[in-house]
Amino acid sequence: MSVTLDRPAAPAAPAAVPTRSPGNALPRRDKLVYILLLSALVALGPFTVDLYLPAFPNVAADLATTEAAIQLTLTATMVGFGLGQLVVGPLSDSLGRKRPLIIATLLHIVASVAVAFAPSVEWVMAGRVVQGIGAAGGAVVAMAIIRDLFAGQSLIRMLARMALITGLAPVLAPVIGSQLLRVIDWRGVFIVLGMYGVLVVIAASGFLRETLPVERRGGTSLTAYRARYARLLGDASFVGIAIVGAMTFTALFSYLSASSFVLQELFGLSAQEFGIAFGVNSIGLVIANQTSARMMRVFPPRAVTTVGLATMLIGSVALIVADMLGMGLLGVLVPLFFVVASVGLIMPTVQITALANHGAEAGTAASLIGAMNFGVAGIISPLVGVLGVSVVSMAVVMVGALIVANVVFWTVVRPRVQASVIA
Repeated sequence: MSVTLDRPAAPAAPAAVPTRSPGNALPRRDKLVYILLLSALVALGPFTVDLYLPAFPNVAADLATTEAAIQLTLTATMVGFGLGQLVVGPLSDSLGRKRPLIIATLLHIVASVAVAFAPSVEWVMAGRVVQGIGAAGGAVVAMAIIRDLFAGQSLIRMLARMALITGLAPVLAPVIGSQLLRVIDWRGVFIVLGMYGVLVVIAASGFLRETLPVERRGGTSLTAYRARYARLLGDASFVGIAIVGAMTFTALFSYLSASSFVLQELFGLSAQEFGIAFGVNSIGLVIANQTSARMMRVFPPRAVTTVGLATMLIGSVALIVADMLGMGLLGVLVPLFFVVASVGLIMPTVQITALANHGAEAGTAASLIGAMNFGVAGIISPLVGVLGVSVVSMAVVMVGALIVANVVFWTVVRPRVQASVIA
């Protein structure tokens, strides 16, 4: 005897996102407020991850632990940030943008205070996971709001601005952190992060409008969540560009996780000199980011990605060669400048390629991109410490990640992405 099981009907996809740009109708003053607020939301995650990087040696000494254990606190934050985005993204597609953002940021505030009073490195690790989960709300919701409001060249401009913050914040955070350490200890840095979260909650509650109408929201059932993830994971070009972005971030965070030890302990830079070195790199990233947006007015995003990935890989290889030839501090800083600057070229194209055809599930798409960026980087970048913190170990991890990025881009993404992905 055979039994036939009725399959449930597939959930209907949410209404298609409009191709017009309602954000263009905003008054100039309101648009400026949105840009500033969304920038603050995007920056919360990178600042949470990187603000205390210059304090790594101080944290290790205060908690009587090892460099490897302190690097794992960075990994804990990035893993939490990745997991948090997987939760907040789908919720923002189902419940609207504001509520998940505010709840997640309140969690970030509580965790920041807990880490500030941590008695051990294990306590710091646990608190950093929760802090990362809470910080995830800002990044996901900001990207989703931009996709709600903009399309076409307006989408390119706005995502380029947000990509500037995404790439610049990890570079500027250690600069700011090094200056904070002149007046407060490492625990005070986490109080500052908690205050940042408080400002985000106040600003979001008072100035952020809900941009996802009820009729465009997806269901809240598990089936609806699975359907959104299925649409994204079934798109090979989306999966491919997500891997490219994750490998790019892995290369960047390999540098960030090791840089304080490499530049301060191996080359003898002070915390303030370390901050200056990061500041120089930030100039290159800003220039490259703005160049990326201008290039995409003429060239398709895939062409800009090609240039960025090639430059980043060449810079990483040059870093190994320079160290093996004993070219000293300058021989390390020059290749790093091109590696970090290339992130400014790549990240806007990753976001545009990923979000352009997925407006109906923008929050979930942004969450997957962010989760892969920080989750994969958090898992792979500690290999620098496992290999023994040095210029070569840092560069080897970079090169490995960028080889993967280039292979996936040329074999999966480029053949499938049209010359222009912008409607």
